[in-house]
Amino acid sequence: MHYEKLREACLSLPHVTEDFPFDQHTLVMRVGNKIFAFLPLEKTPAQISLKMTPENVLETRAQYPAVEPGWHLNKKFWNQVIMDGSIDPEIIGGWIKDSYGLIFASLPKKVQAELQ
Repeated sequence: MHYEKLREACLSLPHVTEDFPFDQHTLVMRVGNKIFAFLPLEKTPAQISLKMTPENVLETRAQYPAVEPGWHLNKKFWNQVIMDGSIDPEIIGGWIKDSYGLIFASLPKKVQAELQ
């Protein structure tokens, strides 16, 4: 998966916005103004950092060599996925949806209601 495909997968989810809050190389994807994905556009191969449950963070790192602790992120909750072709794009798409879902569920109920 390349950056454009990752970006498209994120933007296909409801109410997602994108911006560059840190620098011109780090694209972030948000729902309800909370980040659910980081895309460091200067990295090759493409990479994406996604939030996961603490159990899934460790499980995915153990199962997939292309999954590492999220760089500059809370390693208890964030994994960095390197797009080296070793992970099925459907699995990565599922992780994107899961990250989105975790962040959406953490939004205040009022914000969730406004977005639905």
